[in-house]
Amino acid sequence: MFPSFRTRHAAQLALTANALRPLRGSWISLPAFASGWLTAELAPQLLALTAADAAAHIARRGKTDRVGLALACLSAAGLAALATSAQRARHEVEAALTETLGEDYLETLPEPPLPADLATPWQQLVMPFRMRDPEVERARDIAYAPGGRRFTLDIYRPRTPDTSEGDLPVLLQIHGGAWVVGSKNDQGIPLMLHMARRGWVCVSVNYPLSPKASWPEHIVAVKRALAWIRGNIAEHGGDPSFVAATGGSAGGHLSALLALTPNDPAWQPGFEDADTSVQACVPFYGAYDFAAQTESKAAKIMQRAVLERYVVRQDPRQSRDVYVAASPLSRITDAAPPFFVIHGKHDSLIPVADAREFVHRLRETSTQPVAYAEISGAQHAFDIFPSIRSAHVVRGVQRFLEWTYARRVRPEVRRAVLP
Repeated sequence: MFPSFRTRHAAQLALTANALRPLRGSWISLPAFASGWLTAELAPQLLALTAADAAAHIARRGKTDRVGLALACLSAAGLAALATSAQRARHEVEAALTETLGEDYLETLPEPPLPADLATPWQQLVMPFRMRDPEVERARDIAYAPGGRRFTLDIYRPRTPDTSEGDLPVLLQIHGGAWVVGSKNDQGIPLMLHMARRGWVCVSVNYPLSPKASWPEHIVAVKRALAWIRGNIAEHGGDPSFVAATGGSAGGHLSALLALTPNDPAWQPGFEDADTSVQACVPFYGAYDFAAQTESKAAKIMQRAVLERYVVRQDPRQSRDVYVAASPLSRITDAAPPFFVIHGKHDSLIPVADAREFVHRLRETSTQPVAYAEISGAQHAFDIFPSIRSAHVVRGVQRFLEWTYARRVRPEVRRAVLP
């Protein structure tokens, strides 16, 4: 039986309230994330549905449910607030970039953004789950190592590149999923489509998952994928000398760890001579503290409930060195590449405090720029599909990556920004 008007809007109001102020507590973090994430990112669509449902209810003949209408009005107000909050991402990302790269960094980009580039792409948000672009082609399921589908990658690139072979910068996308689920097919797509349209070659990789795979098989596979990129991406139009890494959640952890452990022979068995450095890193809502060094409650829960049981499968008290080595927080050196760390203020799964500590330590040690954007109203996984918030963040990441690439190919940019 279809729920009543009042029941529908009572449920929607509860979801909206949780998106505005997520419920806290270890037992509620996962459902709070799941409901808050979808509600916050689909706020404009839900607002339109709420208004249409209320209008249809009023237009019907018969008794009007005033309590239901009041609930609908409250929900609509909350959804409008969520949509307004999402718009702040544009200014938060731009503030992070200007603070780190300089007020005039836009002048160094190959194509400074036009007003239309910075505007909310409302047309794209009409069908947010339809993620295709006619100007981008995708080569699927290319093997980068033996072992089946968990060792395959996809390549996104401009359908009609206007440069010669091997000229386009490369972005490596690493999916999340707590190291136990996930696929190259369902994460990072809005960013990759946008970057490919802008003239980048984007590579999305699978890697072996736990519990079948044990740490460090995950990072070893990602490094194998990077070695494959170095040796083969020129055939697909990519520049093997410039690879940036990105990913969310577990992918944020792996991309950060990849960036901080270039050419580590312990994680390159049989391919020790391969170049596994990256030239920039953009982790989204990453897990940076495998060893729970910060003593945060969330890090301890993740270590006990996920890492010890499924991923590392070793007692952290007896094998602390394994957990420390796997923590990006412990691998920071002055050789770190440029970073742009992104985290949502409402993240229920990995608290924003973990990202703040990671950025603090990076900035203390690294000689390269470390930009950091805290995104208002953003839950974990806020960038999975196009939304107001994710659209502005994707465009900010594009500007950071283009600036980083310009520094590499144009020495005058490098001299203008850093001593």
